[in-house]
Amino acid sequence: MIFNTGAALLDAIVLSVVNRESEGTYGYKITQDVQAVIPVSESTLYPVLRRLLKDQCLESYDQEFQGRNRRYYRITPTGSSQLNMYKQEWYSYILKINMLFEGGKGND
Repeated sequence: MIFNTGAALLDAIVLSVVNRESEGTYGYKITQDVQAVIPVSESTLYPVLRRLLKDQCLESYDQEFQGRNRRYYRITPTGSSQLNMYKQEWYSYILKINMLFEGGKGND
């Protein structure tokens, strides 16, 4: 992908992926789901998870899986509100960009 993926967009993507699972999902699966859509490294995504935890958009818990602990992440009400705001901003943004691409002014 030639377009930059900034921090806010990564936050939105991670929140969206985590939001799909009501009981939460684990870090490696999050990275796999994101990497299926955009090229991003695990070393980029784990700081995003930590930031979202710090901002109380996600909560985490550990659960045993095949004799090892696996860290799961679940979206919080704060995270759901943040995700909804990101979605509204994203749809507004792409509408304006599409208008520009199609010859419109983009500020309507």
